Amino acid sequence: MTSTRRPMWPSRADAFWLFLPAAVFAGLNVLYQVLGERTTGALGPAAGLVLQVACDFSLVLLFRFPALVTGFVTAAAFAMLASDLFAPGLLVPVQPIALTTVPTITPVLLAQAVRVLDRRTVLWLAGILAVVAMRPWTPSWATTPFGLLSTALPVAITLYVEARKQLLQSLRDRAERAEREQHLLAEQALAAERRRLAGEMHDVVTHRLSLMVLHAGALGVTSADPAVRTAAEDIRREGALALDELRDLVGVLRNGAEAGPRTLSPAEPGDPARLVEESRSVGVATELVVDGDPAQVSPTVARTAYRLVQEALTNVRKHAPGASATVGLRYHPGGLDVSVASTAAARPPDPALAGSGSGAGLAGLRQRVELVGGRFAAGPEPGGGFRVGAILPAYVPTAEGARSDPGARGR
Repeated sequence: MTSTRRPMWPSRADAFWLFLPAAVFAGLNVLYQVLGERTTGALGPAAGLVLQVACDFSLVLLFRFPALVTGFVTAAAFAMLASDLFAPGLLVPVQPIALTTVPTITPVLLAQAVRVLDRRTVLWLAGILAVVAMRPWTPSWATTPFGLLSTALPVAITLYVEARKQLLQSLRDRAERAEREQHLLAEQALAAERRRLAGEMHDVVTHRLSLMVLHAGALGVTSADPAVRTAAEDIRREGALALDELRDLVGVLRNGAEAGPRTLSPAEPGDPARLVEESRSVGVATELVVDGDPAQVSPTVARTAYRLVQEALTNVRKHAPGASATVGLRYHPGGLDVSVASTAAARPPDPALAGSGSGAGLAGLRQRVELVGGRFAAGPEPGGGFRVGAILPAYVPTAEGARSDPGARGR
């Protein structure tokens, strides 16, 4: 069973600010006792001092026993009132050096009681002590102002400070909430605009690609030339693949999740092995190292890896003629690690070929990899080579916050 007992002090600072006024007021009461008159009743000359010091040091127990401490100080105030009215000199000197109609610790007690008692209880407590301190049945300029200063004023100031602190906190919370809502609305607007642009891109590009595929298919059927039919079939196949990739990428932009993994067969155009064979066919010594099962990754991740390998091998042919390359694909339950490393160029690159790109290839690859939730890295290797790599997730995460599908362009 969980204990609901209050702590002695919420913090060391609170303990310090309770002990300090208790000690200060106890010292003042001792000073009043030394310099002024003593009590003359049956309880002895130190009766008033003992009562005041007991009230002073009861303050340190306020956070643990708020009702007991406030009740004790209130009872002490009534005892001092009874002494004045019915037994002068018993608990309060007949001619005190300082006016003490209530215990001297009362202002501090009421100010701290605001933190541990509800507002209604504090107001009732302050009202009772104010009546005892002011003595309204015998009003005078000596007792009435003192009673207000020692009871009503500290409560009013403390309640104002607490109310202002709560108001500032409320305004701060509202400002933070408004900022979060504004950020959320901006993200929603960006997502809506991205979906709109994705749909528009899909409609426009799909229309043109569909026409191209249809014309290529018709040409392959009607032409009598075998070379023309072969070229038409290549165009039709590449156009169909482009339609599939466009649909996949538009799905990512529209925040579509992958339904599950898919196996890339060796004959599929999206297989990196085809890129390696193409690279070898143009004279670039290229090695392919595959580890794991390609079925562990989604189609979009597989296509991203395909584009990365395609772009990296294109850059090898452009910028490092005579170099060899190694393509590494490591499939694992967490995703796919892709690496394309090339050796140093054996001869200077062809200026016309090297300058044919847009100069944004690596930036486009980085954006494409980050779009599917991966990490991208590229840089020179020791000995003059170059390496392009990425760590891709198995499935595309929610695409909220993605800005665009950059594609991959030559650097």
